[in-house]
Amino acid sequence: MAEIPRYYAAACQTDLPCPPDRSGLHERVGVLLNMVDRSVIGYGPFFDVKLLVFPEFAHAAPIYPTVEELRDRLAVPIPNEQTDRYRRKAREHGVYIQTGTFLEVDPKWPGVVFNTTCLIGPDGLLARYRKVNPWLPWEVHASPHDLPGYDEPMFPVVETEIGRLGAAICYDWLFPEAIRALAIGGAEVLIRVSAYMDPWGSTPPMDWWTLFNRARAVENFAFVVAANQGASASNYPPFSWPGGSMVVDFDGRILAQADPGPGEKIVVAPIDLAALRAERGRRAGHHFLDHLRTDANRGKFAARPAGIPPLDR
Repeated sequence: MAEIPRYYAAACQTDLPCPPDRSGLHERVGVLLNMVDRSVIGYGPFFDVKLLVFPEFAHAAPIYPTVEELRDRLAVPIPNEQTDRYRRKAREHGVYIQTGTFLEVDPKWPGVVFNTTCLIGPDGLLARYRKVNPWLPWEVHASPHDLPGYDEPMFPVVETEIGRLGAAICYDWLFPEAIRALAIGGAEVLIRVSAYMDPWGSTPPMDWWTLFNRARAVENFAFVVAANQGASASNYPPFSWPGGSMVVDFDGRILAQADPGPGEKIVVAPIDLAALRAERGRRAGHHFLDHLRTDANRGKFAARPAGIPPLDR
């Protein structure tokens, strides 16, 4: 596998209504594959787009209030017909696609639904990431962390020709420990698949979207490619979705960002692995991974601070 030391990533945000049942997935994936074509072919004269990232709920959102309804109407196993279509498209263009999330069922874990994104490359399905931190209390899908006996990697990192890639979903990014787990696993490109709603979007005074993307890039000495949901409130009520999809470098510089506001948009920016690796190799200061003292924190978070009630699991 020959490394590609410099390429472009595309953060592809969508503005589509949520299908009421899984029969709508085929048409939906067709729209997203068209965005892959537009990104790779359209920017071809200028850039080699090798990584494409789609937002959370790009396929379907948890629009029903119970796990039973989600399992009955929207959830699908992985792999499936749609991931096969992504695989064929990835092979056609020689690219890597971080899918928007599927609502996933797995016979190994009966009775639950996962919120899952897949990394798919020319050779097929490389990894699936199941959201570890659901956005409580609205999201009723399960965290793998909470399932007794769960024995799959919770924060997988994949070695590819375009670097070591690790993904997490939306609310996960408000927990520095989650993204640090990817960095400790070797991730050089951190991928955020997100449906981040107003007022915590990409504009002041509460531009958490921008704040946390930049902070996670800096503290983990890695690129961030973050695709956010750009749906209008009429498409995914009750919230409005501010978009602002972006690419951030390892020093927290915003390399490209979609204008705030709903709408389908594609932004592209360079991922320079050679520069990242050179900086990781030479820096003595602000090398947060090298200076990390994980053992100093061990056991410090076992007890809840006074005034914070226990979680009702």
